[in-house]
Order: sequence, then structure tokens, then C-alpha cells
Amino acid sequence: MLENTLPSPKRLSGLAYVPRWLGGISCYIAFGLGGLLSSLTILPLLKYWPGKPEVRIKRVQKAVHIMFRGFVHMLSWAGVIRLQTRNLDALRNANHVLVIANHPTLIDVVVLISLMPNAGCIVKQGLWRNPFLRGVVAAAGYIPNRGAELLLNDCREVLERGTNLIIFPEGTRTVLGSQINAFARGAANIALRTGNDILPVMLHTHPPGLTKQEPWWEIPRRTIGMTVETGETVSIRDFLGQDGCEAKQARVLTRELENYYKQNLKVIL
Repeated sequence: MLENTLPSPKRLSGLAYVPRWLGGISCYIAFGLGGLLSSLTILPLLKYWPGKPEVRIKRVQKAVHIMFRGFVHMLSWAGVIRLQTRNLDALRNANHVLVIANHPTLIDVVVLISLMPNAGCIVKQGLWRNPFLRGVVAAAGYIPNRGAELLLNDCREVLERGTNLIIFPEGTRTVLGSQINAFARGAANIALRTGNDILPVMLHTHPPGLTKQEPWWEIPRRTIGMTVETGETVSIRDFLGQDGCEAKQARVLTRELENYYKQNLKVIL
């Protein structure tokens, strides 16, 4: 378990909080406008520039990676987060694996993509109707969360072209006072049915912020210390070789993954 060795950041109040709030809101505005402008300019250019379809998508994913990295730097400059990494090379060098992570904050997927130049993810249907982000998620080849079979086919296609796929088995942000929410079996089913290995990533936060219990516009009064820790790759062959049907294998794999996170994460208070 990763122990926090840094002192807890000071909690801002009164007028001292105003610059933090303005800085955080400015980051959100820049993120939204940047997504809208890039989907009207650079991303279509990269997507339709000559080349094979998989090459075009990788161009866009690299551009999104750079933009998200810029957004994370802005959040750090504004004092919203302080980011540290452990075993980052394993994450950067990953290739066609399922990257699973716990989900403590609103910006988890942005942080992960900012660290990975070759990543896709499953996004909720609402983002495909968001005028600021729909151009980004469509151009980058991200997967809409739709029916099980269609979703599985989309995931298989993404993984086969060498893209890593980010999945949050909790399904939603972790409830305060918990290590993690109960894992759904979706990630395990995708891994088992596509035959791709799993790379677990632990997102440690201290103090917590941007949680499910807080509105997006409530900028944290204390800087969120976030450490991204990459674990060892889980070979899916070890589970495919077990007796039992796919449903049983998925339950076993999900239980082992959930236990792994329980052993390596602290309670979010």
C-alpha cells in the first residue's frame, strides 16, 4: 500500500480561495473551448489526412494526449492537483492492453490519457451529444457505451489495432469513506473474450477532491495530491485456462482484481 509521506496541503478559505477558484474555473473553460476549437480545426485535419484508418486515429489520439497533458499542467499551475507517478514507463510503453483503474476524481481519464500517447476509452452516450467534446471523442475513435455485443465488438477492434483501452471497473467515482466501489464484470468479460492482458493502475489521492459528492464547479480548497501507480500486467491466459464457463471465469477475475485494489488502496476520507 502506498503511504502518503507529504504534509497535508493548507485549506484555503475566504479571499485566499478566490484565486484558486478562478484558476480552476479558467482551466475548465479552456478545456471546453479547446475541445470545441480543436474538433473544428486540427482534429479533422489529422483524421482525414492521407493514411490508413488506424494511422489516422493514432494521430488524433496523440494530439488528444498532448492537449490533455496541457490541461493537467494547467490544473497543476492553478493548484488544483499535484501529480506524481510510479512505474510510469510501464504505462507509457503499454500496447493493446486493458488499462483498468480506480476512479476517485472527475479528471481520472484526463490524467491517464495525458500519460499515455496511445489510449482509447469507453465514454457515456451523453458525451456524444456534448458540443464541446463530441468532436474529440469521435475523431479519437473512442467507444460509445452501448449494447453489450456492439460494445464488445468495438473494444475488440480498438485493441486489435494496438490501442490501449482504459476502463474503470467501478463504473462511477468512488464513494467517500470507501476504498473502491464494487467492481462490475465488464472489464473482466472484455479481457476474457478478446484475450487481451490487463494493466492495473492505482490512483491514490490525498486529500480527496472532485469526488462524486461534489459538483464540478466546486474547486477543491486543498490541492489534491494524486499519485498514479502502475502495477504488474495480469496475464489473461491464467484465467482462460481455468475450468468453468466464461461467466464463472469473469466472476473469478473480477474478484481477484477487486481484492488487488483493496490491498493497495487507502480509504478515501
